[in-house]
Amino acid sequence: MEIPILFEDESLIVINKPPGIVVNRAESVKGETIQDWVETYLSFPRRRESSVIEDGSVPVKTGIRSGMTDFEDRAGIVHRIDKETSGILLVAKTPEAFYELQRQFKERKIHKTYLAIVHGKLVPDVGEINAPVGRLPWNRERFGIVPGGKEAKTGYRVQGTGVREKETFSVVELYPESGRTHQIRVHLKYINHPIVGDYLYAGRKTARLDRQRVGRVMLHAWKLSCTHPITGKLLAFEAPIPDDMRKIIQ
Repeated sequence: MEIPILFEDESLIVINKPPGIVVNRAESVKGETIQDWVETYLSFPRRRESSVIEDGSVPVKTGIRSGMTDFEDRAGIVHRIDKETSGILLVAKTPEAFYELQRQFKERKIHKTYLAIVHGKLVPDVGEINAPVGRLPWNRERFGIVPGGKEAKTGYRVQGTGVREKETFSVVELYPESGRTHQIRVHLKYINHPIVGDYLYAGRKTARLDRQRVGRVMLHAWKLSCTHPITGKLLAFEAPIPDDMRKIIQ
């Protein structure tokens, strides 16, 4: 498996995750993961499975597996993005870098920009979606806007709108202020502009038609800025827009 590296030094690797690859290894995951690649690339000790990172930023500690094992269990992978989402992923090479970047995520000092292709003409061109996100009680594999859910905010800016095969689509920049699981996908569904190809949240009929035209959820972790975990220098990264999204945008 070849993974593009956007940046690397003695403390940190920034990769451009291809779509279709799971980030963290688990008993339910089949096939090679980003974690497998990292363990090979950095010669991490191989562990059988990893704990789940619940909200995409701060890992959930399970039992006594904490402290140093958080870093080892995840092979330094600081956060995660969905299997079908492409784009920027941070990997720490040392425990010091790992826990410092976790702290930045927890305190919302890491700024992320996603790019999505959504259904319909999104109005107004600039706005914010503020709605609590949580697991659906009747389907634990899906998330939604639920009472008692975790606070979640997503800012957005429309890049452009066009028509393809008699249907209107918008290209949208998204700025999640929090890191809830499926937050962007759920928020866009909530305002009736689901992401193209979203098999969970676009609706059964729409998703079926989408998947005939595109092979995945049209979401890309495009840009990220953070403070270097050791030097304190401001870092900014950008992952090239993947070909499948670029063709639709053009």
